[in-house]
Amino acid sequence: MRISVALAAICAALLSGCATAPSTSAGLAGTRWTIVRIDGGAPVQPAKASMRFDDDRLGASVGCNSIGGEYRVDAGRLVAGPLMATRMFCEGAVWQQEEAVNALLSAAPQLLRTGNSMQLTSGGHALDLELAH
Repeated sequence: MRISVALAAICAALLSGCATAPSTSAGLAGTRWTIVRIDGGAPVQPAKASMRFDDDRLGASVGCNSIGGEYRVDAGRLVAGPLMATRMFCEGAVWQQEEAVNALLSAAPQLLRTGNSMQLTSGGHALDLELAH
């Protein structure tokens, strides 16, 4: 009986070593997104409002500065950081939207992807995106 238990434990350990490591990008790597709503409103500069995901880095812009950094998806949350941003002078609504996106990405937002749509929500902020073609 002891041999059977020991053999089962060894087999389980060997099989667990063969398992594929879970993806930390949740299928986002290599995708580009158009930001269609920031906190329920349309982007001030819609032609420039976008987000992209590479293997382990993301980049975002709403029209003034660019925000970027490493990311991973963990338990349905987009964990980004440390984030860096360019420091061009921005004012008014575009600056407010940029601050909202930066705060959202810094807060490990909940990620919900349905087909070609994605929503990020956290800390009182929400970002709605559509897959760019």
